[in-house]
Amino acid sequence: MFGDISRFDYRSAITAFAGVDPGVNQSGTMNYEGNRASKHGAPRLRKTLFQIMTTLLQLAPSDDPVYRFMMKKKSEGKPYQVYMTAGANKFLRIYYGKVKEYLAAGAAE
Repeated sequence: MFGDISRFDYRSAITAFAGVDPGVNQSGTMNYEGNRASKHGAPRLRKTLFQIMTTLLQLAPSDDPVYRFMMKKKSEGKPYQVYMTAGANKFLRIYYGKVKEYLAAGAAE
């Protein structure tokens, strides 16, 4: 679904590709917060991410950082769609970091 991960220069690029990045809502000098996810990018990837988040909720692994992050957002009173999207975003950022670290270690050998 991603293809070659090295084509993404920043972790924000991979979340934008999946469409789970916060949308931008600005006009002139005004920046508005609390925006919906952009939903640009790959819809099948977004669906797969939501299936992963659903599985995390069902398994409830207390040692998983993404699960703990989603539960934190849920305890803050965030709506279902918000904490699921935030969890998918967190998952992608962790995934990107681990893959980049692995690729850097392989290139150093």
